Amino acid sequence: MGFSKKKLFFAAAPGALFYRMKHLLIILFSALTFLAGCSPVGDEEPLPSDSLSSSPLTVGLVFDAGGRGDRSFNDSAYHGLELARSKRGIDFVYAEPDGQGSDREAALRLMAVNPDVQLVIGVGLLFSEDIARMAMEFPDKKFACVDYLQTPGVTIPSNLAGMVFENKKGSFLAGAIAGLVTRTQTVGFIGGMESSLIRQFQTGFTEGVRFVNPEVTVIPGYIGMTGSAFANPAKGRELALGQYGRGVDIIYQAAGASGLGVIEAARESGKLVICTDRDQEYLAPGFVLTTITKAVDQAVLAIVESVLDGSFAGGTAISYGLADRYTDYVYNEKNSSLISSAVHKRVEQIRADILAGKIVFDETTSLN
Repeated sequence: MGFSKKKLFFAAAPGALFYRMKHLLIILFSALTFLAGCSPVGDEEPLPSDSLSSSPLTVGLVFDAGGRGDRSFNDSAYHGLELARSKRGIDFVYAEPDGQGSDREAALRLMAVNPDVQLVIGVGLLFSEDIARMAMEFPDKKFACVDYLQTPGVTIPSNLAGMVFENKKGSFLAGAIAGLVTRTQTVGFIGGMESSLIRQFQTGFTEGVRFVNPEVTVIPGYIGMTGSAFANPAKGRELALGQYGRGVDIIYQAAGASGLGVIEAARESGKLVICTDRDQEYLAPGFVLTTITKAVDQAVLAIVESVLDGSFAGGTAISYGLADRYTDYVYNEKNSSLISSAVHKRVEQIRADILAGKIVFDETTSLN
């Protein structure tokens, strides 16, 4: 267990000279104390002495499995920090757990014991239990968790904000698009880690497909049962090629970095893929039907600004949904040749009906 070299990083605002030695020693001591086998911080450029002291806020962020560079969920969270630094002058530090994500609790603790870090963010549902325990252990720190999954009957700590998106509603729209566009009457779903949250994507997608086209068959698949399922593009490609080989012409993937393999399979097969989190059309132009976007970057920015403005609301789950297009689908000049104006008009009406309460479904429903 522990971070390999270059897995713990510091990011500073422009104009700094050298990071204060006492803080560096605290970080290194914490790493040695809590992360058995941890290697040195790495060879990043030193931070300026006035960077953290002059910053209005320092945020510590721990990535989900797959880490930075997944071109999806994690990268969107990182972009949120960059936006906060640009707009509000914050500093931030970040850490990447190992491939299995087994050291996420140690990474959170490393952030929590850093006296400069006032807000700790965990990226992904896998942090939910660990970050809740950490929040109770460090009541003077503020915590936030992207895709927070609350344990039934357990109260969210007052210093923890859960950040949730309307995954099922967004996936319902993905299903409607797939059901209206499919030519083979067979579509697929590939999720990362089989879990209650990712099953919301599956059930929403399936319900959306059946809402517009009850005759369509949906073939589901999952990468695996652990956090590493979000970081296995090879397995994603393998599953996708198998589904395309069975007559599927559109796959909806909710698999983090593993989804890169699904995108590659779509390109190889000449079929279509619906992506998640960030618009990934640029990875396979002509083969990405749409993306169900989650504005994780904007949500991270909003949480940071709430701390700066004194409006941080802990002890609750904050929803970022369709109404403000925090959860949305991509339709623009790049995919308008794949989604006709008639299909777009129908999907917009479905979206409006969801917002008006004319289409109602249980956000937590899972398929058996």
